[in-house]
Amino acid sequence: MLKHRLPFRACLGLVLLLWMMPLAAQAQQFEQVGSYQIHYSAVSTDFLPQAVTDAHGIQRSPALALLNISVLEEVDGDLRPVNAAVSGSVGEIQGKEATPLQFRAIREGDTQSQVAVFTLRDDEPMHFALEVRYDRNLPPAEVNFIQRFHIQR
Repeated sequence: MLKHRLPFRACLGLVLLLWMMPLAAQAQQFEQVGSYQIHYSAVSTDFLPQAVTDAHGIQRSPALALLNISVLEEVDGDLRPVNAAVSGSVGEIQGKEATPLQFRAIREGDTQSQVAVFTLRDDEPMHFALEVRYDRNLPPAEVNFIQRFHIQR
């Protein structure tokens, strides 16, 4: 039996496109800082295609999620990707027991993202506190958001 495999670039492009589609359909999860847009999304790693998780060494699990951060700069009316450094933590809403996030860069063509895998807390609001350095000559932008996840068993 022949197995059909999508090339890695096609899989990654598809995943990134799927991540951006929900952002466009929702109230756009991004922070505007001057001419920069800091986009963020978090999704269970179980929702990612196996080919993508295998290619990036990401464990698929209903108890793990992937945080994706990308930065775009508006230049002459067009948005262009920016290589940004990201650091931060995830924890309870009250700020207790925050866990540092370990970000790493993923690049595919013109797309640049910083991603971190973290453990989900079922049906509990999780607070993300991030510092995004989008321009080395400026202080990092602080991005904070809260998201609740439900672990599907």
